[in-house]
Amino acid sequence: MRHPLSVLRLVALVLGLAAPALVLAQERTALARPDAANSRVADAGAGVALVLDLSQPVPYRVYMLDNPPRLVADFREVDWRGTDPAKLVATGRVVAARAGALQPGWSRLVLELGGPFVIETAQMARDRASGRALLSVRLTPTDPASFAAAARPPAAALWGLPPPEELAPPQRRQDGTRPLRVVLDPGHGGIDPGAERGGLRESDLMLSFARELAEALIRAGHEPVLTRDGDHFVPLETRIDIARAARGDLFISLHADALADGQASGGTVYTLSDTASDKASALLAERHDRDALLAGVDLTDKDDEIATLLMDIARTETAPRADRLADAIVAGLQAHVGGLHKRPRLSAGFSVLKSPDIPSVLVELGFLSSERDRRNLVSPEWRARAIAGIVAAIGEWAAEDAAQAALLRR
Repeated sequence: MRHPLSVLRLVALVLGLAAPALVLAQERTALARPDAANSRVADAGAGVALVLDLSQPVPYRVYMLDNPPRLVADFREVDWRGTDPAKLVATGRVVAARAGALQPGWSRLVLELGGPFVIETAQMARDRASGRALLSVRLTPTDPASFAAAARPPAAALWGLPPPEELAPPQRRQDGTRPLRVVLDPGHGGIDPGAERGGLRESDLMLSFARELAEALIRAGHEPVLTRDGDHFVPLETRIDIARAARGDLFISLHADALADGQASGGTVYTLSDTASDKASALLAERHDRDALLAGVDLTDKDDEIATLLMDIARTETAPRADRLADAIVAGLQAHVGGLHKRPRLSAGFSVLKSPDIPSVLVELGFLSSERDRRNLVSPEWRARAIAGIVAAIGEWAAEDAAQAALLRR
């Protein structure tokens, strides 16, 4: 069997593209840290001024993205832990702020703007006496058409999106004669922590669960691939690219959401559908995509009618296989841990499930807004039972899927 670490290296190949062109500053070995007391986002005439006080200079770049309008600032080796960027905002022209790890060694600050602005000036000045650095960015208002024309990420900003020709074609449908390659997708990460309740972060919990599930899959004779194996941000499209580059047989995205209103508990398994099962499912899918937007992902100009048609054709075979996988996981979790959501099988338009040729499901292991589910998610015993249920479900699905493939070949 191919060692899973060799498969995991594919993730590094997909994510480890050439570093972007940067505004260079003096590099140091230690992480730079922002000083919130001397940093701010405030009105500057009709525009907006970002002033960020850092413990030392670092390479950086700034650019604008649209839908919604955002200022994105990428940094080399800036540690945002302990700094809440929302508390730096003292202007109504900025409606949201987020910061955190992006890729290993890189971090990002994203300001969602209330209207169209363009970058007027951006510079980092170093204080020779203290060694500190001050990043100053000035935004000036503009009209929507001019903003849309200027709001483009630099080509190298798409760290996680390799050219299509670099992606391996999907391997032939599994038939039970080789180890199953299972792509595990721990949701969120880095600048996008996901749901947060009771001192717990969804991104951390799902990474731990994915690592434990990967070990169990290895023991069962399968080959796991993780879309991330650290606390860094991976765009939704890149997660699909990783699965295809690894030639995965199935894709399982792992999450644990939280409700702002109402009460819910227990696990749910989702498949892809243009029409959501209910309003709550639709809102959940929208929130997942919005998390990606707030992390600084450009989702414009992605429509291609021919590509969409081809993907729809491919999904006519993949969708029933994903449905059977989801049903198997629901049965496995019910048998091993019980206490699932009152409607454990749902569907919605999750972007991360849109691989046309890999059966893909999204598993919400529980709700961080539920005290019971939080206890379960931090319990080694509960996690072990849930993992046993998922591994058993994968084995049962693989056997049935191989039998279906044999019938199709006759």
